[in-house]
Amino acid sequence: MRVDIYRRLDAGQAGDVFSYLAVPEGKPIPEEVVNTDWEEEGTGIDAGEQAQMLRDYGIEGPVAQIEEKGYAITSLRALQG
Repeated sequence: MRVDIYRRLDAGQAGDVFSYLAVPEGKPIPEEVVNTDWEEEGTGIDAGEQAQMLRDYGIEGPVAQIEEKGYAITSLRALQG
C-alpha cells in the first residue's frame, strides 16, 4: 500500500512535536480531519501491505486504520514519548 503523509504541529507539546496522517496515495484527506492545518510531508510512501507500524511517523497499524476509517494517524503513545 502506498500512502501520502501529512503533518501538523501539536500545540501544547514540548518542543517541535508533530502528528502525522496517512491516506491512500492520491486520496483526499477525509472530511472528519480536514479542518486541521495539515501540511504535506511526502507522497507515494510505501507502507507495505501488512505494515504494523510506520515508525518514522509514529503510526501504529496503518493498514488496519486505513481499512477502518480511511486514514491512519500518529498514536498518542508516540506523541508522549
